[in-house]
Amino acid sequence: MADASPRTDISTDVDTDDKNPRFDRSQSLVAVASDSSDRSKDKSDQKSLRRLAQNREAARKSRLRKKAYVQQLESSRLKLTQLEQELQRARQQGIFISNSGDQAHSMSGNGAMAFDVEYARWLEEQNRQINELRAGVNSHAGDTELRMIIDGIMAHYDEIFRLKANAAKADVFHLLSGMWKTPAERCFLWLGGFRSSELLKLLVNQLEPLTEQQLVGITNLQQSSQQAEDALSQGMEALQQSLSETLSTGSLGSSGSSGNVANYMGQMAMAMGKLGTLEGFIKQADNLRQQTLHQIHRILTTRQSARALLAIHDYFSRLRALSSLWLARPRD
Repeated sequence: MADASPRTDISTDVDTDDKNPRFDRSQSLVAVASDSSDRSKDKSDQKSLRRLAQNREAARKSRLRKKAYVQQLESSRLKLTQLEQELQRARQQGIFISNSGDQAHSMSGNGAMAFDVEYARWLEEQNRQINELRAGVNSHAGDTELRMIIDGIMAHYDEIFRLKANAAKADVFHLLSGMWKTPAERCFLWLGGFRSSELLKLLVNQLEPLTEQQLVGITNLQQSSQQAEDALSQGMEALQQSLSETLSTGSLGSSGSSGNVANYMGQMAMAMGKLGTLEGFIKQADNLRQQTLHQIHRILTTRQSARALLAIHDYFSRLRALSSLWLARPRD
């Protein structure tokens, strides 16, 4: 028994020694796994930091581009204002020159200038109303509030047609020439304004989806507008041909006899009478435009009408901006 006790102690010591290496290996594996996890975490953190840095850089570049764009628009606006002021001064100088020569010419020039001033005020008020409408649409205002704003804009359109009717009496050629419009707008000018049929084509693409009944109404309106435009265009061509024939028949002889003078005066009287019909053509074209706007308003819902008015305004605003950029372009 004395021999057995030491053996037992020795056996216990051997087992303990055998277990220690296993424990050490286990600790090593845990440490390796921990190091691997730390490295993966570090890589993930680095990726996140790189992504954040890239996002910050993209946002910075976006802000710079936006700032440059705003500065470009502001520069274009200032150039447009300067050009408008120069144009106004040029018109005033032209009127002063005409005052020294022909009183009737001066009255016509003053009428054109007065219309240009009124039209500039009209545009300014329209911009204010459109901004109010846009804010109402973006804030999801109720139909009642939107309808009040729309009614005000429609009444404002009626005002420009009244102003144009008065201007046609003073100087119908000023309206026909489109000098009160920007160059890009003059490219699409028809009898002193826009073509109703073209405006309807623009709106159909902007207002989808439309109900079948609305689509039929707009299609019929577009066809009738096109027919009226064709009739007025043919009338203008006939007037031009007739006026040309009137001025080309006969001549004031070199002798200056009383008979030739009488023929000449009669010829001019006939030409003046035919020119007087130009005012009627302008009125008919403006009536067509005015009725088209009101018909669109009746066909569409309140919110569709709001979108239509915004689309119309944005289209003409882009034409004016295009004119400003074109006039301000660098010239070699």
